Amino acid sequence: MLIYGVKITSRLLLGTAQYPSPAILMDAIRTSRSEIVTVSLRRETADGSGAGFFDMLRQTGCRILPNTAGCHTAEEAVTTAHMARELFATDWIKLEVIGHSDTLQPDVFALVQAARVLSDDGFKVFPYTTDDLIVGERLIEAGCEVLMPWGAPIGSAQGLRNPDALRAMRAHFPDTPLIVDAGIGRPSHAVQAMELGMDAVLLNTAVAKARDPKGMAGAMAMAIQAGRAGFVADPIEPRDMAVPSTPILGLAELS
Repeated sequence: MLIYGVKITSRLLLGTAQYPSPAILMDAIRTSRSEIVTVSLRRETADGSGAGFFDMLRQTGCRILPNTAGCHTAEEAVTTAHMARELFATDWIKLEVIGHSDTLQPDVFALVQAARVLSDDGFKVFPYTTDDLIVGERLIEAGCEVLMPWGAPIGSAQGLRNPDALRAMRAHFPDTPLIVDAGIGRPSHAVQAMELGMDAVLLNTAVAKARDPKGMAGAMAMAIQAGRAGFVADPIEPRDMAVPSTPILGLAELS
């Protein structure tokens, strides 16, 4: 797939927060075969280990996608994005503007506002958004070339709460990369997202908090690959009635 003109082979994007140890994180990244990893500026600068953490991530060879996690206003997100660009030397930014403290649902009004400011300033914006078609249109008008609709609230592991809305997004934005971000908890959830025609999935908590993060990273990678292959193969639609797989013509007639 192409994202902002960059060819990406892996359809699994991996978050880097909440892992039990740096070694386990590194194992998960390698096993996932992800080419893009997200990192919060707040995580990077929270203590004196920030520079070392970034150096460790660079050793993976993955493209770093900094995010504005924890921001609640457009102004705060824009400021954080500029700091991230300077620190990580990239114009890619995952834009989060949280509007609700319990559900962590994005504030779509502030999101569009921040996306427009950042796009005008040369950023390649990856907006964490809802599955609303109008919001998606406004984000694209603001300069975004990719959309990241949620599957469910961040860290909830509920899977896809509204697959019909994601299916509608795929039909409405046929040429825009769609990356499901948030809510995926199991490999089956990832398969479902990819079978709907999503271009990729971003995971963090589902892998980081699993009993075996390395094993879950591998399972998610295989699930995403299988779901994509299933979508490309164009599966048959569900039917109300049984359809025999053996033809009736030619059956023996017993007298």
